[in-house]
Amino acid sequence: MQWRSIVLGLLVLRLVLNWDAAGGTCSKITENSPMKSYLSFFGDGRDEYDRKYGSFPDALKVEMRRLAKEMFYFGYDNYMKYAFPADELNPIDCRGRGPDVLNPSNININDVLGNYSLTLIDALDTLLILGNVSEFRKAVKLVIDTVSFDKDSTVQVFEANIRILGSLISTHILLTDPHHPFGDVAMEDYDNELLHLAHDLAVRLLPAFENTNTGIPYPRVNLKSGVPPDSINETCTAGAGSLLVEFGVLSRLIGDSTFEWVARRAVRALWSLRSNETGLLGNVVNIQTGQWVGKQSGLGAGMDSFYEYLLKSYILFGDSEDYRMFTAAYQSIQNHLRRGRESCNEGEGDPPLYVNVNMFNGQIMNTWIDSLQAFFPGLQVLVGDVENAICLHAFYYAIWKRFGALPERYNWQLQAPDVLFYPLRPELVESTYLLYQATKNPFYLHVGMDILQSLEKNTKVKCGYATLHNVGDKSKEDRMESFFLSETCKYLYLLFDEDNPLHKSENKYIFTTEGHVVPIEPRFRERSWNYLHPWGEVSTALPLNTSNCDRIPEERRFGLPLKSVYMRQIDHMVGLS
Repeated sequence: MQWRSIVLGLLVLRLVLNWDAAGGTCSKITENSPMKSYLSFFGDGRDEYDRKYGSFPDALKVEMRRLAKEMFYFGYDNYMKYAFPADELNPIDCRGRGPDVLNPSNININDVLGNYSLTLIDALDTLLILGNVSEFRKAVKLVIDTVSFDKDSTVQVFEANIRILGSLISTHILLTDPHHPFGDVAMEDYDNELLHLAHDLAVRLLPAFENTNTGIPYPRVNLKSGVPPDSINETCTAGAGSLLVEFGVLSRLIGDSTFEWVARRAVRALWSLRSNETGLLGNVVNIQTGQWVGKQSGLGAGMDSFYEYLLKSYILFGDSEDYRMFTAAYQSIQNHLRRGRESCNEGEGDPPLYVNVNMFNGQIMNTWIDSLQAFFPGLQVLVGDVENAICLHAFYYAIWKRFGALPERYNWQLQAPDVLFYPLRPELVESTYLLYQATKNPFYLHVGMDILQSLEKNTKVKCGYATLHNVGDKSKEDRMESFFLSETCKYLYLLFDEDNPLHKSENKYIFTTEGHVVPIEPRFRERSWNYLHPWGEVSTALPLNTSNCDRIPEERRFGLPLKSVYMRQIDHMVGLS
């Protein structure tokens, strides 16, 4: 598993987001630093990869930061002009989009859109990260004055949690932070309205956890009437098991254990259903019987954020059971999903790849991976497995280079997309940003620039940025999902903004799965209630002396993160050469 004696999670307090502010960085360069590329150690000199990716001028970084900011505002301003108070912007027709009330079965739309100004709420903390305090205050006031969850809308619990609840909680915390790391954002007349809205929404989601034999929640609720009478009894692992960060923070903010308790119960119920043989979970489960309806185990759709939240819950709350579950899950992933050579950057064989397998026997079920899996290198950075993160990220970047976007599904055996659309997803940008924070390697700035320029070239339309219907011919669909502003633009901007308060603040932060920032604070490791059945000891200490610097050999901190022979191999693997 290549843990190399890491103290799991604690490295995040330094590694993620503001290691520089704490007084050091893995790539801090002094006058005496050896600036030569690692390639000189292998005798093949400066090849085309080293020449292209080996440096990134400061002036270009400033230009990319400007372009990322302009990208956000082009989408945001047009949303406010043409769509608000609707949930989303149709960027081609310059109109707003709300729930499909004429077709309730259109869950592609209705799972996400609840008629509650989704895009505005989802973008709140991005405004603050971009330094726009005045627009941030204006947007907060708009939410307070206009948003209500007393709607006859049936929404997916998972989407409402990560996009709406997570943003409201994050924004409330940033508004009330006495240290004001993002400037004086306090509003004199603010009376915890965002926290009250978050509480109201969470209460409306609670019926999903009632009347299930397993404690695993129903996938959808009606915000007025609770679980619909025709609701299905099947849900995906990620949807049911990725509620703990937002529900847990809310419980600790308001002193009510209910929300954390139901979210933890769901995680524990899913965990209890894992395979005795492999330790893996499936992707779809019956909430009444506990039987696996979908037996596929992978890292993408249906499972991705389940693993992410095991780790992030431990980092936030210090509950040792989250730590034990994550470490066991990560070991099972390495044992059964990982294919290819043992070492990312050494040896012979195929590049490492994580495949979809049968949860009970570990046999490959298909030969495709999906774009959501591109989040996993970022999670590997947080865990300290930087070498494996470098390799997997390079694979997804190669696919991006080939198509100028990530197809929703890519068949690695056929070297072709299985599902052709790209809805402006952020996962590759997120992993790029976190790898840059871990290594400070200019390669990742080039990746970010390629992504930024591809988005500008291939997805920009009259009033925003549009979903690609086909990554091959670049045909478009008239939809700009809210995560484009809350995540994709945010991570791109932060990648090029070294001096952002998020990186320089004394506070330490993690991102939710929707890209909302939450500080790592002692108060979230404390709770005012006791469980009848404790889930392990809670650590309230926040040690700050853990470093990941020894993971990257000294000579490679100033060269490419992956040897060019392996980059060339991965490019060939996806049909680039």
